[in-house]
Amino acid sequence: MAGRRIGVDVGGTFTDVCLSLDGELVTAKVPSTDDQSEGVMAGIEKACESAGIDPESLDEFSHAMTVSVNALLEEDGAKTALVATEGFGDVLEIGRQDRPSLYDLGAEKPTPLVPRRHRFEVDERTTTDGVEQPVDDAAVEAVADEIREADIEAVAVSLLHAYAHPENEARVAEILRAELDVPVSASHEVLAEFREYERTSTTAVDAYVRPAIDRYVSHLTERARDRGVPQPRIMQANGGITDAETVRQNAVSTVLSGPAAGVVGASAMAADDGSDLSGLVTFDMGGTSSDVSLVRDGDAERTTTGVINDRPIKTPMVDIETVGAGGGSIAWVDAGGALRIGPRSAGAEPGPACYGKGGTEPTVTDANLVLGYIGGSTSLGGEMSLDEAAAHDALADLADEAGMDGPLAAARGVYRVANANMTRAIRSVTVERGYDPRKFGLVAFGGAGPMHAISIADGLDIDRVIIPRASGVLSAYGLLAADEKRDAVRTFQRPLDDVDPDAVDAVYEDLTSELLAEVSDRTNATVRCSADLRYAGQSFELTVDVDRPFDAEEASRRFGDAHDSAYGYRADEPVELVNCRVTTTVSRSEPSLDYAGGGDARKGTREAAFADGVHETPVYGRERLAPGETVDGPAIVEGDESTIVVPPTWQVQVREDGALLAEGGDT
Repeated sequence: MAGRRIGVDVGGTFTDVCLSLDGELVTAKVPSTDDQSEGVMAGIEKACESAGIDPESLDEFSHAMTVSVNALLEEDGAKTALVATEGFGDVLEIGRQDRPSLYDLGAEKPTPLVPRRHRFEVDERTTTDGVEQPVDDAAVEAVADEIREADIEAVAVSLLHAYAHPENEARVAEILRAELDVPVSASHEVLAEFREYERTSTTAVDAYVRPAIDRYVSHLTERARDRGVPQPRIMQANGGITDAETVRQNAVSTVLSGPAAGVVGASAMAADDGSDLSGLVTFDMGGTSSDVSLVRDGDAERTTTGVINDRPIKTPMVDIETVGAGGGSIAWVDAGGALRIGPRSAGAEPGPACYGKGGTEPTVTDANLVLGYIGGSTSLGGEMSLDEAAAHDALADLADEAGMDGPLAAARGVYRVANANMTRAIRSVTVERGYDPRKFGLVAFGGAGPMHAISIADGLDIDRVIIPRASGVLSAYGLLAADEKRDAVRTFQRPLDDVDPDAVDAVYEDLTSELLAEVSDRTNATVRCSADLRYAGQSFELTVDVDRPFDAEEASRRFGDAHDSAYGYRADEPVELVNCRVTTTVSRSEPSLDYAGGGDARKGTREAAFADGVHETPVYGRERLAPGETVDGPAIVEGDESTIVVPPTWQVQVREDGALLAEGGDT
């Protein structure tokens, strides 16, 4: 796919932009704004100005945002009502038997998104075999009157067993949509899958964030239209893009939009280079948080279950582990005198102390400046100058509070603690899932990721780190490389030994037809079928690919292999089919990019502190490094959007595509 394509990713601190045209890649960073669409359009204008083109000449606009996840984290979503089967209105509050803090007598459960006064019940009954008691239209209309009087902004409908037989729920949703002027999310449309709590929670989340998504996407689309920019295509949590109207109707699919784009970009720009690695660990460190994921066999690991702010969400998503450690994360001393990082962040306003916008609390970015990894003359995003004195003052105050010997010692401590937090996240997606991190490469990106990545890799005995080109805006690049994806699921619970293959194929055929009717290019769409399987008596499932026509014996064998890989054993127990899943993909070609580099890359030197002491460290300009050129550590390589810190005993080589390959260890 040729043409002028732009991707814009909104982060907590910066909005990142990637523009591809005629084999060139133009990048930009602008501060994120309260109204995210303002920062998005400012980023588009800045990138187009740098490229010497008019925004009206763009052919495609892809976008990732944080509107839905912010609404969940900040708990400022829509005033939502829940309509449930009579006797089941409290499913959100009851939850499940398992507790995250079993022995904590003071543990508190999260406040339900829908308070008790906004939960309504209808007298109906559906079982797994069918509808036993239809809904009464007059009773539903009476519920609509109560919802209207409560000044509700969105409605979630989740009736018992609607995943299997949605007739009653569909009728309730139809009446509410006719009676009310607010969005209505029905569980059989959001998640046609069993487990009442998770289905209800996911539907409630969809309703809770839907008005905000609808307003934002409408506003952004209008701004883009006024400027002559194409309608945005939106990144979903599953790692694929779709049209704006689809996400307005399925808002929950956007909960991890930006992080998913980063994993897609990392997979695209750090493709297999012939090494014998088992896969890649993607490490995205931005201004507010750090995201870690795995790429195996060229595909990002996916999951169907996530938790955001203690709320379970079941929707296909890139499997990402997030920790509250970013460049803007605030360092503090706890009651026991220990140094801690985050989760509170300075954000974009006022930002770290070194931004000079009034921030006074020490952050990870301030520590990197004091350590010499960022230079005082560095211009973040090409436009934000830094205040060295303010960073030193903030770290000096932290040193006094923690009993450390000055700002440099405090900066070292902040750097080490931040790295320890991120190392734990990497272990959680590798060691805790049966993977040896030493057999993986680490792909570092985000505005702060390359400053920390090699030290983190060293601590994990990972000896290969890849810093892609445009690493500081890689999530924006991922938007240019992402395929169009759509997912569908249906519960079809049967013992695998007794299943009728024709009946299973009929389910897959229905799901496939449903998705192919929605894709932008049916002719070039590929279809992938999978199944959720488990041993009889187990509570949860593993997802494996299946063939068409359905082969129960082969599905069982694949499940056994997956179970052995995940848990270290396979059991001689009957296997159950639980859910049928279909994913359709319309491939998009990655941008064709050229990289030449060359010139005098050496910019000078500055003092930088490493584990073995302070070094007078050479500083290089990344875009001037030619393919094949090597840089020995200690060194600092500065790019427009990110800085790479190369410790002693490590070496960086420039690949043909402009990516940097760091190898070494034993610092």
